[in-house]
Amino acid sequence: MTQNFKNDVEAVDALSKSFKELKSEIGKVIIGQEDVVQAVIISLFANGHSLLVGVPGLAKTLLISTIAEVLDLDFKRIQFTPDLMPSDITGSEILGENRNFEFKKGPLFSNIVLADEINRTPPKTQAALLEAMQEKSVTVNGVRHELAKPFFVLATQNPIEQEGTYPLPEAQLDRFMFNITLDYPSYEEEVNVVKNTTSNLKVDLKNVLTGAQILEFQQVIRKIPIAENVLNYAVSLASKTRPGTKMATAEVNEYISWGAGPRASQYLVLGAKAHAAVSGKYSPDIEDVKAIANYVLRHRVVRNYKAEAEGISEEDILGRLM
Repeated sequence: MTQNFKNDVEAVDALSKSFKELKSEIGKVIIGQEDVVQAVIISLFANGHSLLVGVPGLAKTLLISTIAEVLDLDFKRIQFTPDLMPSDITGSEILGENRNFEFKKGPLFSNIVLADEINRTPPKTQAALLEAMQEKSVTVNGVRHELAKPFFVLATQNPIEQEGTYPLPEAQLDRFMFNITLDYPSYEEEVNVVKNTTSNLKVDLKNVLTGAQILEFQQVIRKIPIAENVLNYAVSLASKTRPGTKMATAEVNEYISWGAGPRASQYLVLGAKAHAAVSGKYSPDIEDVKAIANYVLRHRVVRNYKAEAEGISEEDILGRLM
């Protein structure tokens, strides 16, 4: 069901209201992690994919499945393993009853795809996911198959167990709009988590948005106007991360081996628009860019050996740039 907005102001108001309802429903299951929940929803409204990085047990999978449930979208979970083949996720052609080959769809043909522990599968399978994320389609035996709309990949990664993993190449990391890190809950939050998960408590979630409404809100985000100075700030922020260029700072030249590309500038602007909209603002300002900058830039900035040796993180450098 689509919504007939009278004007752009009414559309942004509706988006902001829906965002609050989403957070409220998700909060019935996910305790704490408010910044993480907000970042994931913003990426969905901006039509971007997200990579969630955190140690086991932080409810990454539960968060994604809960979001899929309140959004009334088809949801598939793929456990990435070393023996996973591209056809296992894209689908394959099988011989049908009429002796003709028929295409059997894989789990990628869903609205929300959870790519669990994405760095545990070989590059060939990662590349198949790359095409789906970028082109919103898969190619099997030379035939292109369109994926469902909307289509989001929400991938998880464990940062502490790297043995036997296949680190994501820069080209694939760049396809993720946001890189979201999850931290341990506070003591009070953990008490509530344990209390709720060790009892008979059952939570009924209601659907807040349909796929058609999400597609509509994605267009609303793109129509939001942005001031020239805010646009210039977003582009200059991405440009400053590139060592050897005229806009790079001395610190970037010293500690960064590779900076963010033009896609980062695009995502900074889209992310700022979405952040402003969910906050009830009709146009983003520089603070909206700063609010989502770490999510956009941290996986697009590559530290050199000197930065690693001195314990300087991407967030340290980005914080000084902002």
